[in-house]
Amino acid sequence: MTDPLAFLAGGGEAARMIRARDWSGHPLGPPETWPAEFRAALSLVLNSPESMILAWGPDLHFFFNDTYVPLLGPRLPWAMGARFDEVWADGWAQAKPIIDAAMDGRPERFTDLPWRLDSDRGARETWWTFSYSRVLDADGKVAGLFILTNETTGRVLSDAALTDSQARLETALAELRDLNASLARQVEERTADRNALWTLSSDMMLRCLFDGTITAVNPAWTEVLGWRADELVGTNLIDFVHPDDLGRTAEGGRQLAEGRSQARFDNRYRHRDGSYRWITWAARPGETVINAVGRDFTAERERADALAAAEEALRQSQKMEAVGQLTGGIAHDFNNLLAGISGSLELIQTRLAQGRLKDVDRYINAAQGASKRAAALTHRLLAFSRRQTLDPKPTDVNRLVAGLEELIRRTVGPAVTVDVIAATGLWPALVDPPQLENALLNLCINARDAMPEGGSITIETANTALDAREARQRDMPPGPYLLLRVTDTGTGMAPEIVGKVFEPFFTTKPLGQGTGLGLSMIYGFAQQSGGQVRIVSELGRGTKVCLYLPRHGGTVAEEDPLAAAGAPARAAPGETVLVVDDEPTVRMLVTEVLEDLGYTAIEAADSVAGLKVLQSDVRIDLLVSDVGLPGGMNGRQMAEAGRSTRPGLKVLFITGYAEAAVLGNGQLDLGMQVITKPFVVEVLGARIREMIGTA
Repeated sequence: MTDPLAFLAGGGEAARMIRARDWSGHPLGPPETWPAEFRAALSLVLNSPESMILAWGPDLHFFFNDTYVPLLGPRLPWAMGARFDEVWADGWAQAKPIIDAAMDGRPERFTDLPWRLDSDRGARETWWTFSYSRVLDADGKVAGLFILTNETTGRVLSDAALTDSQARLETALAELRDLNASLARQVEERTADRNALWTLSSDMMLRCLFDGTITAVNPAWTEVLGWRADELVGTNLIDFVHPDDLGRTAEGGRQLAEGRSQARFDNRYRHRDGSYRWITWAARPGETVINAVGRDFTAERERADALAAAEEALRQSQKMEAVGQLTGGIAHDFNNLLAGISGSLELIQTRLAQGRLKDVDRYINAAQGASKRAAALTHRLLAFSRRQTLDPKPTDVNRLVAGLEELIRRTVGPAVTVDVIAATGLWPALVDPPQLENALLNLCINARDAMPEGGSITIETANTALDAREARQRDMPPGPYLLLRVTDTGTGMAPEIVGKVFEPFFTTKPLGQGTGLGLSMIYGFAQQSGGQVRIVSELGRGTKVCLYLPRHGGTVAEEDPLAAAGAPARAAPGETVLVVDDEPTVRMLVTEVLEDLGYTAIEAADSVAGLKVLQSDVRIDLLVSDVGLPGGMNGRQMAEAGRSTRPGLKVLFITGYAEAAVLGNGQLDLGMQVITKPFVVEVLGARIREMIGTA
């Protein structure tokens, strides 16, 4: 078969460059499709011993032969096939008028034309004799430009230098005589300088073979490591290296043997007294030896290690300070709550013993209120630590804000106006709606407290897409986000206060009027939801809090206005629930709820006992289990082991928080749900009935 690139035969390096180039997407197309006249003209150029160029096509794509290659200098790797005005952009202003004339049919020959070009010898003045002529295709149209070049720089420079050559020759002879007279002196001085540098330098100088055999060391070795030169020459360098650094040192030697220099290489060498010194080396391989210069930086290394240890100690101190602040705040709040609960229970016990039943409801309500506040406190703490159990759902945030608007107005009072600016076409977000409601309500309460004389709160929603720069400024990934912004006209905060507002238990409110967990809870909720929260505030100019939530790609289900919660349906005959929890009180409560609804309840106190029941033949319609269990398995592991023999087993986890390792980063398998402690017993009953299904 005929070679379609036969016209490149004999073209040398230039032809190989044409073959090697990727022509896909090039305006001229692949070489096998080039027209015959183009191939013929290019073959002539490639096989000519003269320096020749062929510029082809409307954009004058640049082709050249081997003789022309030295002129290209740094352009050589990419010039073949590139546009003329790109290849010689630095000379285009001078070349274009000549090219235009030739393309118009006015070719011209230039003799000894000066031209400043970037060649392989750098930018310099050159002189050329050349001619530009156009190339016509089969239809007589201009297809390209043919250029024959001849460098006359040598002759031009020779002619210019001829007139003063005699003077230059005489000067050169005089300089030669002076050079001969001083050559021996210069050699002697330079040898002395080199020897002085070798002898006097405080840096360690080394020459060794590639196998590590030492051939020469300077006196600095004695100063740094205590060894004399005669004790080192002929020994192997590796014998002095610290055992922990042998692997790295051998790898460095291998790289030097391959011809790669080492600009910085650190390792430890044994001192004569048995201690070790840190040496930093710069090494360069020669033909048969390695030349290296080393400097002792033991003191600097020890200072750096001490600084790192001090920084780590500081970090640990800061952690302990944060833990102390956290535990102090928790103890204060929980002691108050426990006092309310325990006091109410004691009064209930007393009143029952006295037969005074009319006050019991009041004490029960007080205990329940304190327990709910305790649950809210734990949820805030879990949100701050990003370990709360979220139940994310596709959420219409405009609808959520509208549902809270009246509550917010009543909460902030008549002195504060509330404006809602809801964006049309707002994207849905995948968040836990109650937690988002809690976050929004907290922000509005904070705004109200910052406006004791009244003011206004503006709640806005918007779609926003953050590019890489904007996302970097907000410390979050780029992409589409839903923005919920709360702005107030309150007192604002100083920069040093703004920097602390997300810390747990930090509050600007008077003692006893705030836990300092509100904003830290919002921060944790935003982070756990895959978003971010940012705050902007200025003294006297109000505060703006922006909550960013990732856009959800799906849709939001329409609300059913007729849906209403009712009493849980009773169990069908024989329906059985296995309850696994290591806390007897929780097992008792869950079992009471189940039995009140007509279920058969089986109790287990750990994962071993629970799994034993699951692997038996007993009917189990639902497993209700804590996540954290004794017995070697957690609740998730026990449930999965139970599903190996009961593939359709439905599981309801009850937990104070859900670790990602247990609940798979919040993603539960089909037929698994979670409910958070503490829970309302009616809600628990409804969830159990929902999971088992109606009778």
